[in-house]
Amino acid sequence: MNKNKNSLSWEDFQKMGNPENAPKLPEKEQVQDEMNLSKQTIRIHLDRIKGNKTVTVIKGLILSPDNLSNLAKDLKKKCGVGGNAKNKEILLQGNHRDKVMQLLQDMGAKNIKKAGG
Repeated sequence: MNKNKNSLSWEDFQKMGNPENAPKLPEKEQVQDEMNLSKQTIRIHLDRIKGNKTVTVIKGLILSPDNLSNLAKDLKKKCGVGGNAKNKEILLQGNHRDKVMQLLQDMGAKNIKKAGG
């Protein structure tokens, strides 16, 4: 590199554009492996919250916050209800255990059980 910090030599400039010097990106298999529901133990609970309202709680999901919110969004859309995803759990308004269980099985989940009331 030249004495001036703001200028680059031609060799340094070429190295910057060389794909061999680029940092390695995570492979798509690693990202898909996280979304692989078949290896996870999922429990579907039925709970009551403030105002004596019934809520379906999906626990045991090991997903990144983005994947968890995307899964919650899909489940809410397919069940036609509201809900949210936080603290590694998905909450859906109402009793939708059977439908959620079937939807998760269709997505590839194998170890799903109803739990609680």
